Amino acid sequence: MRPYFDPEYENFNQRINPPRVCIDNNTCRDCTLVKVDSMNKNGILLEVVQVLSDLDLTILKAYITSDGGWFMDVFHVLDKQGQKVTDEKTIQHIEKALGPGSNIPGATKGSNSPGRSVGMHSIGDHTAIELKGPDRTGLLSEIFAVLAELQCNVMAAEVWTHRTRVACVVYVNDVSSGQAIEDACRLAGIEERLRHVLRGHGGGDDDDGDGRGAHTNFSAGSTHVDRRLHQLMHADMDLGGDGAPQGRPAADDGTAVTVEHCEEKDYSVVNVRCRDRPKLLFDIVCTLTDMQYVVFHAAVTSEGIYGIQELYIRRKDGRTLLKDEAEKVTKCLEAAISRRVSEVGGTSNRTRFSSLVDGALLLTDIGTGLQCRDSRLSSAAGTGWGCCRT
Repeated sequence: MRPYFDPEYENFNQRINPPRVCIDNNTCRDCTLVKVDSMNKNGILLEVVQVLSDLDLTILKAYITSDGGWFMDVFHVLDKQGQKVTDEKTIQHIEKALGPGSNIPGATKGSNSPGRSVGMHSIGDHTAIELKGPDRTGLLSEIFAVLAELQCNVMAAEVWTHRTRVACVVYVNDVSSGQAIEDACRLAGIEERLRHVLRGHGGGDDDDGDGRGAHTNFSAGSTHVDRRLHQLMHADMDLGGDGAPQGRPAADDGTAVTVEHCEEKDYSVVNVRCRDRPKLLFDIVCTLTDMQYVVFHAAVTSEGIYGIQELYIRRKDGRTLLKDEAEKVTKCLEAAISRRVSEVGGTSNRTRFSSLVDGALLLTDIGTGLQCRDSRLSSAAGTGWGCCRT
């Protein structure tokens, strides 16, 4: 007979050593320090960076270490106005999301850290639809027109494009009931209509063969929406390249990514130098995490307009990267950096839209005749806003 093991002992060390977060506005004159200490676990760095990114905080510097059983980070951050973080609600948000009441190790169970998820709790009862396929002018308008025709109320949407590909997560509910759409036959009809739109007027290819045709899926998970969009785009790369048209090289924007081997400590060292922008660290850590790599140490700094990151990584099994793996990491990080449009220098057209009869949203005018690089749409109480960068 196997000896009894009380499952409470498994988390005993985490319960007596809960995560700690400190918001320090005294040490540095020009920025706020966010210090996080907790038990280490896989993916914890991404969770922490995700919280800071969702608050639109700019990470000026960061010092990260998670070697062994403990995780210790220090982030130098500014708010959206480029000032120290002094807003009490923002500070409380960080403390709640990263402290003892969060989902990181040692936290009290049953609490949810705030975030923008596929299955966003902030927009009520809904069905999340994932779309990916070849991009073209007017595609966003056609998708919303079909959803309106099928009596789907669009509550929010996130759209990314990269080179010739598009990935989108749309949150809808039923126009008449205001509830999530659960009827299997109706969902199948919506899926087929949207796949037809993604294939284009010429018919195109469905999601067969290499998988890079039109793809539609209904999401039941709670993955952070930006992470899910990265995953959809990354899957395209795995199945058929990076989406770059033949004969057209990637733009030379000064991005440099290298992977080297550190003999002394037996790490693979990822060096990134590119134009600095919001959410840069999130995009890099998200990509490495989803590729099953663990960041043990990292240093993040900036020089003028450029962000510089040095990350010491290994595979989950503890081994360093082989040559072909290093080449793939380089390619995937370059794509992750370039696929998110910078808020600086992009043309932004913000459009108001109003509800039609029975609450159906008229979104078809957004993107008509334009090819959007990325979009974010949301609605509440019959009105909403949309932002499309072209």
